[in-house]
Amino acid sequence: ATRESAFVHAIASAGVAFAVTRFCAEGSANICGCDARHKGSPGEGWKWGGCSEDVEFGTQVSREFADARENRPDARSAMNRHNNEAGRMSIIELMHLKCKCHGLSGSCEVKTCWWSQPDFRVIGDYLKDKYDSASEMVVEKHRESRGWVETLRPKYNFFKAPTEKDLVYYENSPNFCEPNPETGSFGTRDRICNVTSHGIDGCDLLCCGRGHNTRTEKRKEKCHCVFHWCCYVRCQECIRVYDVHTCK
Repeated sequence: ATRESAFVHAIASAGVAFAVTRFCAEGSANICGCDARHKGSPGEGWKWGGCSEDVEFGTQVSREFADARENRPDARSAMNRHNNEAGRMSIIELMHLKCKCHGLSGSCEVKTCWWSQPDFRVIGDYLKDKYDSASEMVVEKHRESRGWVETLRPKYNFFKAPTEKDLVYYENSPNFCEPNPETGSFGTRDRICNVTSHGIDGCDLLCCGRGHNTRTEKRKEKCHCVFHWCCYVRCQECIRVYDVHTCK
């Protein structure tokens, strides 16, 4: 029940919703299609058109699929349900208008607009930020008619309580620096790192303070490419030398 698990549940749930929504908008399924709820005049100089992606249908399918096994009255199910929903909410949060111009000679007398999902990379970056700011929770037990039920509450009262868009966890992450078959961690030894980066891919952080080794690699690459009329490109083959840094 770590913040890494929270991220995995959120992005997997978002992935299901995203794929189903895009699948429907492409006309690849008989049970769904475009979002037809947007009607009427949306604004001066533009109109609804194209195919607004039906994210409500996609999130509903994701809810039924990803949450199907999360019906236990324990803390882990409560955490997984919350993070699954946070993943789906990220798509709704990032939906945006796309427009296309119409008119003579490239003018934009009329714009046709529709609602679209962002690229999935944008959703991944958004959820990575939520991972970095995930809220630590504690488990509470309550006696109900169906028996003991576990719920989650924020561990620290002086922090803002998490919303439905935030990720939650209640166990500390293991040490990913060293191999651990119980947690599935491969460690970071021999991982390629970026010697100039101060981020998580940098040799200082990724190598966990152990330092790094440097070796040179020769790679064959296409170079000096020339376009010949008509119609092919001819390239030479160059050998370039690169420094490769790996964690000790």
